[in-house]
Amino acid sequence: MLPVARKPIVQYVAEELVANSIEEILFVTGRNKTSIEDHFDPDPELMRLLQERDHKSLIEELRFQELQAHFYYTRQKSQCGLGDAVLCGESFAGERPFAVALGDSILGLNGSSRSLSRMAEIFSTRHASCVLAVEEVPKDQAAHYGIVQPADGDGQCFRVKTVIEKPRPEEAPSSLAIAGRYIFSPVIFDMIRKVQPDSRGEIQLTDAIRGLCEEGKRVLAFRLPPSERRYDIGNFSSYFQTFVEFALADPVYGEELRQYLLHLLQPR
Repeated sequence: MLPVARKPIVQYVAEELVANSIEEILFVTGRNKTSIEDHFDPDPELMRLLQERDHKSLIEELRFQELQAHFYYTRQKSQCGLGDAVLCGESFAGERPFAVALGDSILGLNGSSRSLSRMAEIFSTRHASCVLAVEEVPKDQAAHYGIVQPADGDGQCFRVKTVIEKPRPEEAPSSLAIAGRYIFSPVIFDMIRKVQPDSRGEIQLTDAIRGLCEEGKRVLAFRLPPSERRYDIGNFSSYFQTFVEFALADPVYGEELRQYLLHLLQPR
């Protein structure tokens, strides 16, 4: 629910999913996260009050509650890693392929990404078990990401030989990091169950993906286009940068903020 400009991050992610033709969305949450459910629940009383007072701009801000999607919620009982969180969605996904979108990542300015649709097409036409979104990161930051090792080629879509979770820079097989979007076949659930917890007791999704690679499953990577780069909200530095960039792009307040920042940055 952390805000970026005028929206919480989770709203950008949900709007991205709907724009990519995903109609059923499961939120895997934890204890005391009911604010997410509350955010997406329509509030008829509030809407009536705003209409009575002719607050058109505020009514427009609530249009997201009309997203053409069905929202579902489940809890991860304990913080046991991303792999465990994905496993919480097994009953929801059933025997269908499914997408995973991490809540600490926004793709494209204002969430204007269509990469999941392209990943879904690749998944279908190339009979993949998994498609990962990836992006180039500085080699010295490899320890913050899951890093892929390409098996062939370096185009926009390529096969993955293996993946390594947060390698030391000198051990990173490439500078291509997983960018918070995945498409899986249900085979991933069995692979997650085979993963042993790490030293912190967490089940790493990266380990399960590496298992797919080792078993010869088709794991593909889709390189995000520059216009749909990942905005990482997982640390203060990137969060502050993202907030400023999104706020500057705001059609109502962006120019006012730009002038204010120019004033602040003038030599004193």
